[in-house]
Amino acid sequence: MDVRFDFDGDVALVTGAAGALGSAAVDAFRDAGATVAAVDVRTPDDEDSRLDPDGGTSFYEADLTDETDVERVVASVVDDHGRIDHLLNVAGTWRGGDPVDETDADQFDLLFDVNLRTTFLTSKHVVPHLRETEGAIVSVSARSSLEGGTGDGLYRASKAGVRLLTETLAAENLGTVRANAVLPSVLDTPTNREQMEPSDAWVDPTDVAEVMLFLCSDAAAVTSGAAVPVYGEA
Repeated sequence: MDVRFDFDGDVALVTGAAGALGSAAVDAFRDAGATVAAVDVRTPDDEDSRLDPDGGTSFYEADLTDETDVERVVASVVDDHGRIDHLLNVAGTWRGGDPVDETDADQFDLLFDVNLRTTFLTSKHVVPHLRETEGAIVSVSARSSLEGGTGDGLYRASKAGVRLLTETLAAENLGTVRANAVLPSVLDTPTNREQMEPSDAWVDPTDVAEVMLFLCSDAAAVTSGAAVPVYGEA
């Protein structure tokens, strides 16, 4: 079945837009007719960037762990496009490998800053605009946020924070702004293929982006506060 969404006239702000999942979200919303504000600390010409700006996409460079920078970028998006209808909190990173008692405290700061603080700050400053448009938020948590495990406890904890913050945003804005999270596992990206043995069970970022598109659409008008599995058979 071919499913299509029409986001013509909408403005979507996508964080972490230079990464594999962020760039897939940019493409999905742009292809559905939305104007996309793509935000990342990495510029499109960075060698690690996967973002390919095209018509309908505006790029904004920002450090989303810095509240002043977040305020500046959100204000710029609203000045440039007049509104924000959708917020996709994709910015994030992964670190793991050591038990908690062997993990450097700097790793805690990194994971909670990049995964949770960016989601908090961006949501904080975009929500007032989403109330005006009765918009939607989709944040990226993780399957591993559902339980403890060995070697990547801080990552799991930071992503659990994203999930619970999403539930809180849904409760605080009930009837006005919808907020949902997606829970991927291992995504089929070039980086993961370099670091791990590839598996057919891995999920393509474009498939996750389609779920994010659905959660922002009128088709999901009765869905808020959900943690949606997007890990297929992985």
